[in-house]
Amino acid sequence: MSTVRVPDAVPTPNQDSEALRKAFQGWGTDEKAIIRVLGQRNAFQRRKIREAYHQLYNELLVDRLFSELSGDFRTAVILWTLDPAERDAKLANEALTKKKRKIVDQLKPIIEIACATSPQHLMSVRKFYCILFNSSLEEAVSCTVSPPLRKLLMGLVSSYRYEGETVDGDVSKSDATLLHNAMKKKKLDDENLVWILTTRSFFQLRATFEFYKQNYGNPIDKDIKKCSSSDLSSILQMAVCCIDTPEKHFAEVVRASIVGLGTDEASLTRAIVSRAEIDMMKVRGEYFNANKSSLDNAVIGDTSGDYKDFLMTLLGAKI
Repeated sequence: MSTVRVPDAVPTPNQDSEALRKAFQGWGTDEKAIIRVLGQRNAFQRRKIREAYHQLYNELLVDRLFSELSGDFRTAVILWTLDPAERDAKLANEALTKKKRKIVDQLKPIIEIACATSPQHLMSVRKFYCILFNSSLEEAVSCTVSPPLRKLLMGLVSSYRYEGETVDGDVSKSDATLLHNAMKKKKLDDENLVWILTTRSFFQLRATFEFYKQNYGNPIDKDIKKCSSSDLSSILQMAVCCIDTPEKHFAEVVRASIVGLGTDEASLTRAIVSRAEIDMMKVRGEYFNANKSSLDNAVIGDTSGDYKDFLMTLLGAKI
């Protein structure tokens, strides 16, 4: 599932910290050494490196990386180096404070955090958000997002779902009926629809989506799209995809980030950094199925320099 290549023999956190310190010293920064160390360590190992670096040199590793690096390479390395929940809290804050032309694009990281990560991870993100920004994530969403999106987003970010794999077939049948009734009425802010999507476990929802498709002929995201072309429709389709098949969602994020003129480095970085340790192998497969071309080649073709090398390291390339 993960594409990160952790060496068989991993240096101690102190040794990795010393290697990074050496990379920062002298004339210029040794970016290749930074990529070799941080790009080939898992989240637990990176946390130990951050702790050891702070103890050894009395400075935060992230602060030093910020001063030594620049551009998209710096952004990617720092996001990767952070604790995953802290990283997502910062991505959520950026999504809620830096307005984009399309509200759907702006809110995409929020949907990903709420619907494509575990309930426990979402809880950790909410804790980090309070610590970092003196506000709850729920409060930030409430103050930033307007109706009719607010009710859905508030439900998604405040939820704590059951994490087990137990599925109740009767609940799937009942919920599918409620969802279909909402589709027939073209009422995308239906209380039952919002309640089901924001409270049921991911395994239960996947079973409900499958029952819906078998009994009503279409995948539910297709019926949502038929109901409306509104922002709420787009957000609901995204939420369903992130719950049901997150690898398809992130494959599309990568494709959209490189298609056309220019590259959306922020989206490309977010997709690769956030999924490299979770399901990037699946994302890579979905990308190929949808585009008949390699995700790796797409990244190589649209990026360059240390930024490209770092992303490719997270994708498992030997740099």
